Amino acid sequence: MERRLAAILVADIAGYSKLMHADEDATLAALLLIRKEVADPKVAEHSGRIFKHTGDGFLAEFSSALNAVRCAIALQDRMSAHAAGLPNEKRITFRIGVNLADVVEELDDVYGDGVNIAARLESIAEPGGVCISGDVYHQVHNKIDQAFEDLGEIEIKNIAEPVRVFKLAGQGGATAARSGWRARRKPLQVVAVGVLLALLFGAVLWQAPLLQTDPLRVIESAQRTSDTGDANGLALTLPDKPSIAVLPFANTSNDAEQEYFVDGMTEDLITNLSKMSGLFVISRNSSFAYKDKAVESRQVASALGVRYLLEGSVRRAGDQVRVNVQLIDATTGGQLWADRYDDRLDNVFSLQDRITDKIFSALAVKLDAGEQASRNRQETNNIKAYDEFLKGWENYRKWTAHDFQKALPYFERAIELDPDYGRAHAAIASIYTESYQNAWDWSHVVGVSAEAMPGLAGGFLKDALLHPTPLAHQVASKWYIILLFPDEAVSEAARGIALDPNDAAGYLAMSAALIYSGKPDEAVEFVDKAIRADPHNMPNYLFTLGMAHFGMEQFEDAVSVFERAFKLNPQLGLVQRAYLAASYEHLGLRDKAVAELKRPEIDDVRELYDLYVKYEGAYYKNESDSTRLLGALRDIGQDQKG
Repeated sequence: MERRLAAILVADIAGYSKLMHADEDATLAALLLIRKEVADPKVAEHSGRIFKHTGDGFLAEFSSALNAVRCAIALQDRMSAHAAGLPNEKRITFRIGVNLADVVEELDDVYGDGVNIAARLESIAEPGGVCISGDVYHQVHNKIDQAFEDLGEIEIKNIAEPVRVFKLAGQGGATAARSGWRARRKPLQVVAVGVLLALLFGAVLWQAPLLQTDPLRVIESAQRTSDTGDANGLALTLPDKPSIAVLPFANTSNDAEQEYFVDGMTEDLITNLSKMSGLFVISRNSSFAYKDKAVESRQVASALGVRYLLEGSVRRAGDQVRVNVQLIDATTGGQLWADRYDDRLDNVFSLQDRITDKIFSALAVKLDAGEQASRNRQETNNIKAYDEFLKGWENYRKWTAHDFQKALPYFERAIELDPDYGRAHAAIASIYTESYQNAWDWSHVVGVSAEAMPGLAGGFLKDALLHPTPLAHQVASKWYIILLFPDEAVSEAARGIALDPNDAAGYLAMSAALIYSGKPDEAVEFVDKAIRADPHNMPNYLFTLGMAHFGMEQFEDAVSVFERAFKLNPQLGLVQRAYLAASYEHLGLRDKAVAELKRPEIDDVRELYDLYVKYEGAYYKNESDSTRLLGALRDIGQDQKG
């Protein structure tokens, strides 16, 4: 046993039993999030140690009473900022007590009357408040910018002498100064995100039949069937299996407004083909780079690194659809087959199946039982819902706040027409997720407050995962990163790739999850695969590749990749510039690092450092990965200060 003087902080959730009765899953998920997002980092930040977790709270010790009180204030302010805007009955709030006394340690646990008094002080505190003992008050009252109210001497159960108790004045309310950048830019609503966590953890249970093994093993299998080619996209070799690009079909309707329908048909053919592991399929982004362009088939096939091209046209008139299609072997320029399909609009899904069946037959692609079953699962059988979805998808693909706003009503109508339309649910969940991450710009455009976005995303994501698509798993993976569960993010990305082994977005999601989980070396291969499947969409992939090199401390390679990404797309934002500046800093190129961040959109590099402390750096699983970025930004900021 070891006896010593310590400041003990005890915290628990006010009204925990009531919250559990109302929604057990959401409350448990919220508590898990609070521990990881609030309690653990705040206690560590103030040089404390949590020595015990209770069902609804925790006990921590500090060598300094001042640190303990400052931690209590920081905890309450953070919790208040997180719960802002929620109705009282849904808020999760702490009561906190702090005492200074002689304690005994045994087997990493702490005992004694000092601990008991702290627990009694916690029970006296109001929700959102802090009560401290007289001993603590005398240590801190003239060292902290906070008023205290004297509650007098209070009898405490099982303690012989009354205890002088003080409470923090104005307790329960956080000041704007303390609520911090994350509260302004990304107000993380604990209950809403707790619901999201509960949905995420619960939704994956049904997926066991789909993935009867470790998700990463499914990915490894998919990797072995595809040639990554040159990561720079300069000399793409043909894969060791049939490879195809579906070029945008021409709209031969008399109505130019049918462009969305024709593009949607093209993309669905790409999606249907790319789900089959026996084919290598170029992504939609790179295929659509040739939209409305007169191109020579061999040139296109060489640029994309494929052997076969599918071309065609769609004519929609009333409830009739005509599709002309031809499959070309670009190595010879010869036509393998061509056909025309006429059918009713109601039969458009079977029409798509007939076209893909013909391609499988022509290229001798064999489907295993799982792939055949996947083909038989239609996303929707409601043609009106499908039509509304395609209208929304046309806007969604443009990836701006205003286009997201235009897309939402179409997706919502698609769900009204078919409540089980998983892809429509996933698209809305994606909109709220991206808008949440860009809350300072996008929330007012999309028309939903940043406070409400996690809960909305969680609800739609839950329904999306009941009828899974690669997009649903990619969104789930992104939320797990946001919620600081990068290992779970890896598993979700794996599930998305298992559904579509040719989806470049799935490989990008996996690479991001691996980087944040501390495995940047493994991420490189997935970035290469994303580039191989989508060689015309390089800047975003190059930035992720640069992050991987940065994580491996290969700073020269990181600079080279980041600089190329900016050359291809000068509009890349602050996140990308911060990584490039940090890479320069690690190479001792301080002038370049400072110059990179002297931008009109950056008022103060020190503000950028604060931003990254509370945002980008916080997503990493390992502290060393956060420090690699944040330390460099801090040093650059100090240079600016000087």
